[in-house]
Amino acid sequence: MVSISIEKFIKSYLKNNKDVNTNEIKKALKGSVKDKENGTTCMKCGNPIWSIGKAIVGWNGCFTCITGETEHDDDYEINEVNF
Repeated sequence: MVSISIEKFIKSYLKNNKDVNTNEIKKALKGSVKDKENGTTCMKCGNPIWSIGKAIVGWNGCFTCITGETEHDDDYEINEVNF
């Protein structure tokens, strides 16, 4: 996965999702990162959650269970541990 900050991800995400509230997605991302740090796992397979995916879809899932894809080298994940 490609590391990205919350701020950079939000800026990029909002370009294609203009109807999303900035504060709501920021809050969701921060919560998802904290959940991942606390060891939350995918509700389907037990792997670590994908913070960005959880924030967007709203359930505890890993990249593969959320997207159905196994290759995630070019996809983003939040790199901030303390914010």
